[in-house]
Amino acid sequence: MKSTACLFAAVTGTLVLPAYAADPTRGELLYDTHCIGCHSTQVHWRDQRLAVDWATLNTQVRRWQNTIRLDWSDEDVTAVAAYLNNMYYGFPKQEPSKTLSRGKAE
Repeated sequence: MKSTACLFAAVTGTLVLPAYAADPTRGELLYDTHCIGCHSTQVHWRDQRLAVDWATLNTQVRRWQNTIRLDWSDEDVTAVAAYLNNMYYGFPKQEPSKTLSRGKAE
């Protein structure tokens, strides 16, 4: 798969990454703009955190963006989760079997 993606990138100038390989810079921008006002770094380090793996991290990002009605796309949710994972959690990433939108399976 990696060689196919590299060949595609070489031919078209575009690299297509799996959904879980989101742009952490976009995730950082979204997080800093919409989330940091209520979240300090301690929320990610606390003993009773709700995110315990990649799937629950995505679930929590989706939950909170729904709570404050941000209407983020799946890519935005994944970008923020990837940013948080890179900064704080270090969970192994797994490609989702189904894409979830607003908490419902499509």
